[in-house]
Amino acid sequence: MERSVAGMRRDAVVTERARDSQNRGPSRVSHSPLGTERIRTVVVEDHEAIARLVADRIAALIRERDASGEQTVLGLATGSTPIGVYRELIRMHETEHLSFANVVTFNLDEYYPMPKESIHSYHRFMWENLFSHIDIDPANVHIPPGGLPREDIEEAALRYEAAIARAGGIDFQILGIGKTGHIGFNEPGSGADSRTRLVTLDAVTRRDAAADFFGEEYVPREAVTMGIATILEAREIAIIATGEHKASIVQRAVEGEIDLEVAATFLQEHPNTTFYIDRAAAAELTRIKTPWLIDEVTWTQDLIVRAVIWLSQQTGKAILKLTQRDYADARMSSLVAKFGSPGEVNGKVFNVLGAKIRGKSKLPVGQKIICFSPHPDDDVISMGGILRKLTENDNDITVAYMTSGNIAVFDHDVRRYVDFLQRLAAEGRLDEQPVQALATRVNECLDRKHPGEVDIPEVQDIKRLLREAEAVSGIETVGLPRSAARFLNLPFYQTGKVRKDPIGPADVAIVRELLAEIQPDLIFVAGDLSDPHGTHRMCKEAIDRALAERAPSDDGDTGTSGRVRQPEVWLYRGAWQEWPIHEATWLVPLSQEELRLKIQAIFKHQSQKDSAPFPGGYDEREFWQRVEARNKGTAAELDRLGLAEYFAMEAYVVE
Repeated sequence: MERSVAGMRRDAVVTERARDSQNRGPSRVSHSPLGTERIRTVVVEDHEAIARLVADRIAALIRERDASGEQTVLGLATGSTPIGVYRELIRMHETEHLSFANVVTFNLDEYYPMPKESIHSYHRFMWENLFSHIDIDPANVHIPPGGLPREDIEEAALRYEAAIARAGGIDFQILGIGKTGHIGFNEPGSGADSRTRLVTLDAVTRRDAAADFFGEEYVPREAVTMGIATILEAREIAIIATGEHKASIVQRAVEGEIDLEVAATFLQEHPNTTFYIDRAAAAELTRIKTPWLIDEVTWTQDLIVRAVIWLSQQTGKAILKLTQRDYADARMSSLVAKFGSPGEVNGKVFNVLGAKIRGKSKLPVGQKIICFSPHPDDDVISMGGILRKLTENDNDITVAYMTSGNIAVFDHDVRRYVDFLQRLAAEGRLDEQPVQALATRVNECLDRKHPGEVDIPEVQDIKRLLREAEAVSGIETVGLPRSAARFLNLPFYQTGKVRKDPIGPADVAIVRELLAEIQPDLIFVAGDLSDPHGTHRMCKEAIDRALAERAPSDDGDTGTSGRVRQPEVWLYRGAWQEWPIHEATWLVPLSQEELRLKIQAIFKHQSQKDSAPFPGGYDEREFWQRVEARNKGTAAELDRLGLAEYFAMEAYVVE
């Protein structure tokens, strides 16, 4: 997303004030100079940058306190949001000798009831993802109790509050933000005076957590959480949000009124809170979405296109019908002045959008193409239409499935296919002894299995093979041969759990070897970074690193400069959201028949049909329904803007 020069200057001011605040400590600081923002907000490019910023601040605080002989008290959160911060702190401990020997920690919350040893417990999460990798004294680690009898919880909560007070209060508190705006597990209705206590979880929160527990029915209905008052007593607070699915609640928390139903809005009253967000999570902030409404802007082409599309949507008029009055009412007179008349502005944007449309005749012909699919269905979900067109254009296409997707298969599907094998064996079509041995082991393990428990290797393999067969069937539906499928099975995914390992050299090497083998002219990569468990983002990281590491010796294909000729990169979306028209580089029209064929290909992924294990907590529709709505919606939006009318469209961004 293109930012105005003024907007970038403002971000620099905000960041500088954040640094000044950190140097001064917990004293009150000015909010962003933008009147719409009530919490200081730092927008950075990606989640890795957020992790570095927050970890750097924590490290500076620890070193400062160590130098003065004081301990540092940290308030910690769990889940995917802070895990990058913890990995960076571990790196600092291992390579920069950052010591946690004089650090005391208090975690925000814990599910109830929840035994410490459970795979779902926050106690286990913290030890696996931070404490076991640093030199912290276990006696200095405090996590709310999840395994006590109910009658003991109230007294334990009081002791937790007392322990925080004895430690001198929390110096630095890390927070995430839930879809309801909750911080910790302070759900809608939590009061500003609330303290550590047992709470009932909101239905939305439980739905968001369903994937971690392999079903909403297994998510605990209660949790022990620090209260809002406890959180607000921290001297400094960092609240982190990433991904487009957090954009609306971030905007509500930062720009909306303080509201009992949105706990994060209470942070507006805290003297030293900073929101750290990536550009996707910042998308709904006024200074990002409509900066011309609050300040003078530099009218770049991207900003012009975005602004005129917005004005067309606000007025309900086609672009070519926008008038001087429309621009004046929207505080966009400077844009008209830049071009001399509304007609000139309208015509420019109309032509820019029209040039984005690429039918089959304008798509690549006879090229080598790799479609990188993070999961075994992302290819047809996100780009089933263009895959059909590219096949018809005689391109040499490889679909590289980066992970097995085996954790996203229900156990009952495994039982069904094992039963099928047993029936074949009973009819003499398979050797009965090994089939029966496999069936016995699989069924016994599934009978003993607790929700979310890691599968035995045999079950993991059956789930992997099931998804591979579905993937092959899917690409055959859009006209590709079975031989086009390549299953990379990147190591980072092979934990058997929802949470994955970081991308490592082995993952990058596999991708790099494929690039060297195929020598593609064009690659498609998932830019759908709101994937709730980060697999899309991590797969993109592996591809980016593989591209960066390529050398002339990889394939011998170099230009005159001696550098490797890199493939063009097209980013696709679809599973979790679609590219907005103003961001899209290319818009690929689909006919009614092409959309029908795409949906048929999605149907081939039967293990993900009707009730997928990981649908995402913020969109209850099946994937094919999302695809149909988004592809038709993109075409309808183009029609409303006054351009050509198409049945459906896929959108792509050239990186």
